[in-house]
Amino acid sequence: MTDVDDSRLAALQKRWVTGLERANASVAGAATLVPEGRLRRMVGLTLEAEGCQAAVGDLCSINASSGPVDAEVVGFSDDRLFLMPTGRVQGLTGNLRVKPGRRTSKVLVGDALLGRVIDGAGKPLDSLGNYTSESSEPLHGRAINPLDREPVEQVLDVGVRSINSLLTIGRGQRVGLFAGSGVGKSVLLGMMTKFTDADVVVVGLIGERGREVREFIEHNIGPEGMQRSVVVASPADDPPLLRLHGAMLATTIAEHFRARGLNVLLLMDSLTRFAQAQREIALSIGEPPVTRGYPPSVFSRLPQLCERAGNGAAGGGSITAIYTVLAEGDDQNDPVVDAARAILDGHIVLSRDIASGGLFPAIDIAVSASRTMNQVINDEHSSLARMFRRLYAAYQEHQDLLSVGAYQHGSNADVDMAIACWPSMQEFLRQESAERCDFADSFARLKALFPTDANAVAAVASATVAA
Repeated sequence: MTDVDDSRLAALQKRWVTGLERANASVAGAATLVPEGRLRRMVGLTLEAEGCQAAVGDLCSINASSGPVDAEVVGFSDDRLFLMPTGRVQGLTGNLRVKPGRRTSKVLVGDALLGRVIDGAGKPLDSLGNYTSESSEPLHGRAINPLDREPVEQVLDVGVRSINSLLTIGRGQRVGLFAGSGVGKSVLLGMMTKFTDADVVVVGLIGERGREVREFIEHNIGPEGMQRSVVVASPADDPPLLRLHGAMLATTIAEHFRARGLNVLLLMDSLTRFAQAQREIALSIGEPPVTRGYPPSVFSRLPQLCERAGNGAAGGGSITAIYTVLAEGDDQNDPVVDAARAILDGHIVLSRDIASGGLFPAIDIAVSASRTMNQVINDEHSSLARMFRRLYAAYQEHQDLLSVGAYQHGSNADVDMAIACWPSMQEFLRQESAERCDFADSFARLKALFPTDANAVAAVASATVAA
C-alpha cells in the first residue's frame, strides 16, 4: 500500500471511532424505558397495581381523569404493589396507567424555610410563594452512632417555672407531654415555643384539627417567634401517608439545623396521631393488630422517629424534642403512651383534676419525671426538688383526711410541713401563659419556697403543729 492509501485508511478509522463515540453518548443519554402497570384494585385508601416494578418508598404516578395522583409504594405481594396516595383520590377508576417514578427520600431544607408554613410534602401553605434551597436531606434521616452522640450536660431554659425547677430539661433531651384533650397542652407548647432559649424552633402539627394551625401560629408563636421557626402542618384530613411524612419532614429539618451546630427545639403535636397514621397504613395492607388495634410496625416506627432527635456528634448542635402524647380517655396505660414513656428521656403529665381546680399549667408533679435532670443541675437544686416532691406526695396521700378534718397535727412531720407550705407551693406551680420565668429565677423561687436548714425546718413544723 502507498502512503496515500494508509492516510485514507487512518482518516476512515478516525471517522468510524468518532461516529461510534457519538452513538454511545446518545444511547447513554437516552431515557430508560420504565414499564408501566395498571391500577387493579382500591380498598379504602389502599391501591393495588400490577405490571410495574418499584421499591418500597418509590413514588408512582396514576393518570386519573382529574389529573395525576401521586402514591407511594408501601408494600408488595407476588406481582402486585400496594400503594398509598399522598393526596386526594377523586377520579380514580380501574385499569388506569401506573408509572413508577422517583424516590421520596430527599427533601429541601435550609434557611429558606425559616418563617414558613409547609405541608407534609414540603409544599407552602402560606402566601409567601415557593421557596428554593441548594440543600437537601434524606426524609428518613441519617443514623448517628450512639457512641458519637454528645451526652446531655447543659440545662435548657424553657421559661416555665415548674419545669425549670422540678422537671429540668437538658439540651438534647427528648420529653413526652402526656395529656388528655382540653387540659392545656397546646397552651403549654406555646409557652415553650415563645420562651425556650433555642436558635431554631421546628413545629410539627400532625393530625390535629385544621383550625388549630393558624391559631397556634398567630397566638402561640407570633410574628417575632416565626422569624426563627419552621411550621410543618399536616392536619387530620390529610391522607395517613402525608401525616407520616409531615412528622419525618419536621425531624429532617431539625436535623439539618443541628448539623450546622445550632440548638433546635422540636415540638411535635402529636406523636399519637403519627402512630395512628401508621396504624391506618399497616392495617390497610393486611398487617395483623396485636395491641388494642395497633400492629407491630407502629411500635417500631416510634423509636425510629424519636431516636433521630437528641444531641449530635461532638462539636455539633442539638435537638431538644417535646412530643405530645394524647392519652385517650386519660388512660396512662394506653399502648402508645406506654411505648412513648419507655422510649423518651422523661415525661410531663398534665392532669384533668388539676386543670379542673384552675391551676395552669396543670402538671402533675407526682407522676412526672425527667431522666436527665440530675445530670444538668447541682446538688442543692436536686435536694430542693426532692424536698418539694416529698412534701407534695405527702400532702396528696393525706388529702382525704385533711379534707374531712380527720388528720391530727404532729402525727407526720412531712405532712405538717406540707400543710404549712401548701399555699405557697400551689402559687409556685401556677403561671400565666404570658409570664416568662427563666431558669435562674425558677431556682431562686424554689429556694425561697421553704427553709432548707434542718433547724429551720423543725421550727416551721413545730409552729404548724402549734397552730
